[in-house]
Amino acid sequence: MIKAIVGASLRLRVGMWVCGLAMLGTLSTAAAQESTPAPAAATLMPPAAATTTPPTAPFTPQAASPARYTFTWQLGQPDAPAPRGGTTRGPAVTLDSEPSKAWSALQEPGLLPYERDRRAILAMAGDYRVTFDFLEVDTFPPQTPRDKPYQSWGTERVYVDADSGKSISLVHILNMRIVQDDGSISEPMITKHWRQTWQYQPTEIVEYKGRDRWERRKLAPAENTGRWSQTVYQVDESPRYAGVGRWSHSSSFSTWISGDTWRPLPRREWSVRKDYQVLLGTNRHTITATGWVQEENNLKTVLTPERALDPARPYLAREYGVARYSRLRGAEVAAADEYYQRTRAFWDGVLSTWTQLFVAHPQITLRAPVDQAGLFHKLFEYADHLAAGERPRIPADEVIRESLLDMGAPVPVQARHSVASASSP
Repeated sequence: MIKAIVGASLRLRVGMWVCGLAMLGTLSTAAAQESTPAPAAATLMPPAAATTTPPTAPFTPQAASPARYTFTWQLGQPDAPAPRGGTTRGPAVTLDSEPSKAWSALQEPGLLPYERDRRAILAMAGDYRVTFDFLEVDTFPPQTPRDKPYQSWGTERVYVDADSGKSISLVHILNMRIVQDDGSISEPMITKHWRQTWQYQPTEIVEYKGRDRWERRKLAPAENTGRWSQTVYQVDESPRYAGVGRWSHSSSFSTWISGDTWRPLPRREWSVRKDYQVLLGTNRHTITATGWVQEENNLKTVLTPERALDPARPYLAREYGVARYSRLRGAEVAAADEYYQRTRAFWDGVLSTWTQLFVAHPQITLRAPVDQAGLFHKLFEYADHLAAGERPRIPADEVIRESLLDMGAPVPVQARHSVASASSP
């Protein structure tokens, strides 16, 4: 199945690779739909029981008449801009309106706080339609024109890639189809998106310091007691950002919020903005009965060449962002499962290499922004061969090493792990 669509998928890779993860980037407009536990065992939270929810209509972010954002522009304002983002359409999907099994497990009475936290994190696994909305709510100085809002969407399958108890790693795989010009539905377009790893009471985190630099920082007991870190990795498993926060739970929702966190610019921003260097803000994850929501409250931050806040004008604007993960019923997942299983060992090997590098080097500065410079193409090309059931002649370790060297990472002469099994379909 995968092999039959690799040719079409490769033509879309450039747009798909450069969508951040991280998480909140976009697929290029021609890409795909609008875009945007046992140890060592990959698991996926099962979907809820079938419902009678009717299929939703095809979701079209850019309608014929421009959308209006009522809490940033006054109603009826004649020059309110239409949102920017993707322009392709996806087929109808069915949203599940019934509480999921993961939600029922999360609501079980008498759980210890640690176990309830774990179940909240695990509840993010599953199949989702994701909608992204970002808009500037204020600018500095106030009379500065605000940027266009951003809208996008996609469909993803989120896997529990690892669960050792105090550490849980979730991998997001894009699993998308588009409505083509003739009205037909495309074959599934599958690729790795982003990863989030949660650690209970971490002793250290890797933080973004601006201008392509990341730094390992030890945490004091006051910072980590009873708390979880969330580390977000880019599409190629390179670091993106990390924050620490505490989960809180109620019968309405479970929620976690980070402290102030520095983040590199996602594609939706670096593709149109060159006047600031960091998103500084908080990141909230809220688990509900039928999905989850990620909220961001960001300051668009200007740095000096020395990576300090620019004293003349440190902030250009404040931005709110919401990513809504709505659980799907009856999603077609065979192609996503095949891609994930065939490439899993390879991507875990890439992640392992980054982890080893930060153990050996408390600070790493890359040559350029990885996504902007397209420095991860070799990794995705290799993963495409694996996904097609091929056995690449070049060892995976060699491809990983060459790719990270291209990025400017301090990779040793010989890798200290083996991902030989990644070359097997």
